Amino acid sequence: MSMISTLLIKEKNRNESMIIEYTRELDILPKGTIKEKKVNDKIYYYLLFREGDKVITKYLGKNEESLSLIKEQLERRKQLERMLQKLKEEKIQIKKLETML
Repeated sequence: MSMISTLLIKEKNRNESMIIEYTRELDILPKGTIKEKKVNDKIYYYLLFREGDKVITKYLGKNEESLSLIKEQLERRKQLERMLQKLKEEKIQIKKLETML
């Protein structure tokens, strides 16, 4: 086995394990966006997300400071989705290289 083939196999394994790890983390994190609604000069916060064809609205509370954890989780989700997309693109490149060897 050539050195290039060995490196390709290692990269393929790394890519697949990272895809699995990121997918698991995405399953745990919340999805959607935070929207605020003003009623009688009070602001209420809601998490909006889709489940199939339905749009689900989940009440988060009145206090903006308590939303920091949800905001961090939503930002982490966006980051993971971007990395997962790049990993899937890498996977396609790895498959192309495998056919060339």
